[in-house]
Amino acid sequence: MPRYTIEVNGKKREIDAPEDMPLLWVLRDRLGLTGTKYGCGAGICGSCTVHIGGEAARSCQTPISAIGSERVTTIEALAAEGLKQAWIAEDVAQCGFCQAGQIMQAAALLGKTPKPADDEIDAAMNDNLCRCGTYLRIRAAIRRAAEIEGKYY
Repeated sequence: MPRYTIEVNGKKREIDAPEDMPLLWVLRDRLGLTGTKYGCGAGICGSCTVHIGGEAARSCQTPISAIGSERVTTIEALAAEGLKQAWIAEDVAQCGFCQAGQIMQAAALLGKTPKPADDEIDAAMNDNLCRCGTYLRIRAAIRRAAEIEGKYY
C-alpha cells in the first residue's frame, strides 16, 4: 500500500492508503476528523466539502493520490470565526448535517469575493444541498459574514 504525506489542518501527516481512496475516508477513518460528512458519495450534495489548496473541493471524489503538496483544510481548522458567528446569528442549521460543507463552500466564496452579491452567493452555493431548505438563511449568513472582517481559509 502506498504511503502519502499530506498537510491537513496545518500538520504534515503520513498515511498508508490505496491510491484511489477518497480523501473523505482518509480524513474520517485514518485521521479521525469526522467534521467532514459523507452525503451522496458522488460529489453532488456538497456535505463532504473541504479546502484543497484554498479551493472548495468534494472530498468524496478526490483520491488521496491527487492531493500532492496541496494543503487540506477541514471544518475542524477553518479560521472563519465571523462566518461561524453569522451562521449562528441567522439560525441557519436545522438538522445540521450539511452545515460543515455549506460553511466550507461559503468560506471559499468569501475568500475570493469578500462582498458577494446575492447572485454570486447563489451561484457559489448552488451545488451544496440542504435537506431542510435553509437556503435563504444561508444567503443571509453569508451576507452578514461579509460585513465581519476575518480570514476565511
